[in-house]
This record gives sequence, structure tokens and C-alpha cells, in this order.
Amino acid sequence: MTENPAQHRRIGEWPTTPVHTDEQTDHDELYAKRAQERALREMVLGSIRHDLNQQPSPTAIRAAARDWKNAITNLTDELINTRRNER
Repeated sequence: MTENPAQHRRIGEWPTTPVHTDEQTDHDELYAKRAQERALREMVLGSIRHDLNQQPSPTAIRAAARDWKNAITNLTDELINTRRNER
């Protein structure tokens, strides 16, 4: 039986040997994908911020934020139900 050196480490201790990942993983590709995801998130948040900025008063801003929250929650519930029904 081959011993795994990682099994002999203490909790929180750095490994003494490098962890081998899938050799096919392209780090530049992963970085680009993460950058795209971050850009999309920033665009969405920017759109919401723009809409909230258009509101005439703090009360209207709060109401618009509530509308956004409800729309996101409803979308979330719809997607969850769709995924559950696919199984």
C-alpha cells in the first residue's frame, strides 16, 4: 500500500509536495472566464444602480430596490422549480 504524504500533515500545515492538477487546465482560459463573469456581474449591478439613481427620492429608491429584490427572488424561484422538474 502506498502512503500518501498529505495524510500525515497537521491541520493548517502547508503540503510538502505540490498538488498535481489536471494537465489540460489552461490557466489563461480560466482567468478569462472569471473576468467575463465579473464583467457581467458589474454590468448587471451597474444597470440596477442606474435605475435606482433615476429615482426622485429616498423613499422611491427604497421602493425600486424592493421591486428589484422581488424580481430577483421570483426569477430564482422560477429557475429552481424548472431545475427540479427537469430531474
